[in-house]
Amino acid sequence: MIEMAENAKNHPPHFTNAAFDIVAIAASAGGLTAIIQVLSTLKAEFPAAIAIVQHLAPEHPSFMAEILSRRTDITVKQAQEGDSLTPGTAYIAPPDRHLLVNGDGTLSLSQSELVHFLRPSADLLFESVAATYKDRAIALVLSGTGSDGTIGIEAIKKMGGTVIVQDVKTAEFAGMPSAAINTGNVDFILPLDEISTTLVSLIMGKFN
Repeated sequence: MIEMAENAKNHPPHFTNAAFDIVAIAASAGGLTAIIQVLSTLKAEFPAAIAIVQHLAPEHPSFMAEILSRRTDITVKQAQEGDSLTPGTAYIAPPDRHLLVNGDGTLSLSQSELVHFLRPSADLLFESVAATYKDRAIALVLSGTGSDGTIGIEAIKKMGGTVIVQDVKTAEFAGMPSAAINTGNVDFILPLDEISTTLVSLIMGKFN
C-alpha cells in the first residue's frame, strides 16, 4: 500500500480539459520577439502549463517575466525551485540555471555543468518533460542560433509527444529551427503567426 502511494506521488497531475499538460519552449537569438507573439494571444484560462528556456547572458538579471506579463493574459513568472506546474502559467528558466520538470510535476533549478556550452539547456528541459509527461508533452523550438533542443526533441518523440518548430522563413535566426527540422522528429513546421492557434487546437483536443 505504501509502495502504491509512493508510485502515485511520482506521477504528475493531468490537467482537466487538456489533451496535453505542458508546452516546453526553447529559443535563443531573436527568441523574445517570437515568444511574445506566441504567448500574446493565449487566454488566462489556457489549460496547460508552459516552461521556457531562452538563452540569456548569465551575468545579468532577466526581465523576461515582466516583459512577457505585459503582453499576455496568462501568468508569467521566473521559475523557482519547487514550483508546481499550473495551467495558464508560463515558467521561465532563470539566467545560468537549467530548468527541469520532476516526475511529480514540480520544477527544479540546477547549476550543473553546461550542456554544449549552455545553461539553461533546452535539451535538458525537453528530456525531463519527455520523461515526465510522455505523450502529453509538446516541445516548441523558436528562433535561435546553434542546435540546442535537437537531442531533447528526439526524447519527446520517443515518448509519444508532439514537436512544433518555427518555419525558418519567419525566424530571425534559423539555426535552432533548422537543426530541429533536420532531425526528422518534427510534427509541425509553422510560420510564427500560426503557432499559437495550433497550440490551442492541440491542447483543446481539436486535432486527432
